[in-house]
Amino acid sequence: MTSFSVSSAVDLLAIVPYVIGFHPEDSAVLLTFGGPGSSPRDPGRSGRTVSPSFHARVDLPVSEHEHRATATMLREVVVRHRSSLVGLVLYTEDVAAASLFADLLTTGLRIDGVEILDVVRVEGDRFYCLDDPTDPGVPFDLREHPFTAAQVLAGRVVHDSRTALADSLIGTDGDDAALVATAASKVVDDLVDVGRSSDQIGATMVRHSRWLRTQVKRFVAGGPLPTAAEAGRMLVLVSFDSAREVAWSGMSRADAQRHVELWSDLVRRAPVDLRAGVGGLLGLAAWLHGDGALAWCALDRCFESDPDDSLGQHVAFLVESATPPSVWSPTPVASLKVLSRDQPQHGDQVRRLS
Repeated sequence: MTSFSVSSAVDLLAIVPYVIGFHPEDSAVLLTFGGPGSSPRDPGRSGRTVSPSFHARVDLPVSEHEHRATATMLREVVVRHRSSLVGLVLYTEDVAAASLFADLLTTGLRIDGVEILDVVRVEGDRFYCLDDPTDPGVPFDLREHPFTAAQVLAGRVVHDSRTALADSLIGTDGDDAALVATAASKVVDDLVDVGRSSDQIGATMVRHSRWLRTQVKRFVAGGPLPTAAEAGRMLVLVSFDSAREVAWSGMSRADAQRHVELWSDLVRRAPVDLRAGVGGLLGLAAWLHGDGALAWCALDRCFESDPDDSLGQHVAFLVESATPPSVWSPTPVASLKVLSRDQPQHGDQVRRLS
């Protein structure tokens, strides 16, 4: 897990786009850390090294009822994760709304024994201390900040807004999309032909699933992104629950970033009717990588194709409940039914594809 050396309020602000992947607007961002220590707003104290426990971004509530409900939800999550130190950043021009929400949340957290690292309101390129109504604000610029430089060096992309993050999952190469769709249609036609014989469909899915597993492992190990033909085949296969299990079975926290890259690429290239399967996979990989914002964007793509997608619903629960990725463990190959004699039935799903 990435650690940050925090010695000023600007350091806290620089963490936000690093961990959520975009620059928020009209939002409340809660950063939680594992240990107590001095406040970064105190220039007389040395910096401290902190490691985020989890982070949460929510739209800044409007009504007082929403303020209370959101503050209660975040407080419960902090307690459940046993975080002892938090920072709160409020992105809004509404001073009254920021003050109300901050008071509700921080009062409850202090009762729970949680230390408040800092509470900052951001408006444009200035930040303000909510405890001082006369604070004229302090200008800041994150472009030259060391945390920003570290993201660039690591190849991480920070988007200007959540909308820009969501748009990054929309394909822009029409020619490639047409090739992928054609390849996917051919795989569907082949499966429909085989599906007319229940004796053959099981063996065919075993062959396809083994191929899928090989493709995923090859990319995670450093291989190239799928060709159009490979992408079309993969997108059709992960629309089957049993084959999709093969795709996510080997995911680990160590290789989650590579899975994010693979499934992001395929979400962008997927025909509308095949987005659910791959969207759920990207959501899972993003959650495992600690990127809740990307996970939600992936789920939006998933649910626009199938609102009842089982993996998508499961990932939504993981993100909503702020379940830590540390609970995850890869699935043993021996337990994958599609690769064993105890194979699931695929006839209904094949018919739906056609």
